[in-house]
Amino acid sequence: MDQLDDLTLEGEKSFKPPSPFQYAFESMIKDMRFTGMFTIIYGVINCLTIIGALIGVPMIFIGMRIREAADQFSIFKTTNNSAALRLGFELQGKYFRIIKILIIIQVVLIVLSIIIVILFMSFFLSSLIQFSTSS
Repeated sequence: MDQLDDLTLEGEKSFKPPSPFQYAFESMIKDMRFTGMFTIIYGVINCLTIIGALIGVPMIFIGMRIREAADQFSIFKTTNNSAALRLGFELQGKYFRIIKILIIIQVVLIVLSIIIVILFMSFFLSSLIQFSTSS
């Protein structure tokens, strides 16, 4: 038991508490993983319809990309490997580029559907008015 009394930790003097940046970096990695999983689930739900699959399939792939980026940032955090950091930023850039395109496509589809509904309602109302005046 005398051996246990003389134990000292070698790194005890160089211990530094985590900085606010390290907390923010870890939080960002967790948020990226959650966002990636949510994007994948949202893509799968979109794939339940044929038209939704046009948006859903890319959503699944970009969800996987953002999760891979989070993994690369995690590797950088533990190993300080600059290649992992660069790959993480590249994957994150691909995610944002594709999500931007998908958002634009979704906005255009929403505007088109609103226009179609307005045209349908105006046609329906004009037909209803014409039918009521001819009776």
